[in-house]
Amino acid sequence: MKTLVILAHPNMEVSRVNQRWKEELEQHSSGITIHEIYKAYPDWNIDVSREQKLLEAYDHIILQFPLYWYSYPPLLKKWFDDVFAYGWAYGSAGNKLHGKKLGLAMSIGDKKENYKRDGSVSFTVDEVVTPFKASINHVGAVALPYFAVFGASFQATDEEINQSGKEYISYICKYQHVAGNLSV
Repeated sequence: MKTLVILAHPNMEVSRVNQRWKEELEQHSSGITIHEIYKAYPDWNIDVSREQKLLEAYDHIILQFPLYWYSYPPLLKKWFDDVFAYGWAYGSAGNKLHGKKLGLAMSIGDKKENYKRDGSVSFTVDEVVTPFKASINHVGAVALPYFAVFGASFQATDEEINQSGKEYISYICKYQHVAGNLSV
């Protein structure tokens, strides 16, 4: 099964984690397509038809991005708003994403222990990504468990980042061949 990675980082040149993940994806390019939306749409004029055709060609889709103010980068939000259109992704005739597996791969700047009810964030990552899960469910796709690396902004060592690249590939491979409903 082929995998499409929608890479949405507004400043890839300075990202240690997403840059490393991209390098790892490129080394394992068999069956993996990387689509960088900030590179494809520097003017933010999304070619909706092109994006929809791209999504239709894959059954396994990963959204890779930095967790950005407990959400996604702004171009990824616009991409969702434009591409997941009524009549295509949802609504009485909108079924193009039904059954497709969608996962999130996130670089998170803060420490893992802060993403607890009693941590400084006061929410778990599962709670923070609830809008993603709701959107994925709404369009009839299958939400995969998320993949994340914590401490991306200032704590993760080069060794930890390199290891996360290998774990990211394992995550993708694990869910490429999983069928049916998954609980997130």
